[in-house]
Amino acid sequence: MFKIAVCIKAVPDPELASKIKIDPKTGSLIRTNIPLAINPLDRNALEAALNIKSTQGGEITIFSMGPPQADTTLKQCLALGADQGILLSDIAFAGADAYSTALTLASGIKKAGDFDLIFCGVSSSDGATEWVGPEISVFLGLPVVTLVSEISEVTSELIQLKANIENGYRKVEVDLPALLTVTMELNTPKNLSFSGIIKAKKKEITVWGIKDLDISENLVGLKGSPTIVTEMKPMEKKRAVEFIEGDRVEKANTLVSKLFEAGII
Repeated sequence: MFKIAVCIKAVPDPELASKIKIDPKTGSLIRTNIPLAINPLDRNALEAALNIKSTQGGEITIFSMGPPQADTTLKQCLALGADQGILLSDIAFAGADAYSTALTLASGIKKAGDFDLIFCGVSSSDGATEWVGPEISVFLGLPVVTLVSEISEVTSELIQLKANIENGYRKVEVDLPALLTVTMELNTPKNLSFSGIIKAKKKEITVWGIKDLDISENLVGLKGSPTIVTEMKPMEKKRAVEFIEGDRVEKANTLVSKLFEAGII
């Protein structure tokens, strides 16, 4: 039976992204009063785990680092078919960059036991660094394949897959255990069902804080984040508009001349 871990992030609802503010002192996102949702690419990661569970058998554990209210996204994962959820929540974890987030998640995964596969979305809709998954693999000493777009075969010892690269893809065979970051191309996540919601009520969400993990408080959250925001300023977008006069031929000739002068053609 496969033991599968899926890392998910509770992100501000993408439809309300325009309301997200940034703390000018810390450079951290201010998420107050914005509803949380499962990071879209993490839905693909969960769906990949559910597909393996349905064909090979297995147990899926969800890991997430976030504020207490992030438990709603874990409950959704349980309703979709995951077996248990572990929320890493502590004020000490606040303000973490990708490195510190990966270290915290890796510590939680290590505490929970050994896993055959770990799935992550390639990136989050709010951070989009694409670093967290690979960094978790380094902390756990596991092989990693990023940008997975197809899984062709899974056995107890290895997994065969296709992973995107610039202008193409590569076919890879990886020994297990391993960590994979997945793309939107991999699958189409299923919607919540009423029966899944009912079943999820019997499943548990465990909450671990800094005292539950074998890690120093100086290595997590804002304290443990080597990425420092040194400056922020609003971006101004200005466009100059020029109307070209004349008949159609004159307008076309003038436009071509201007494009040529600008180096566009």
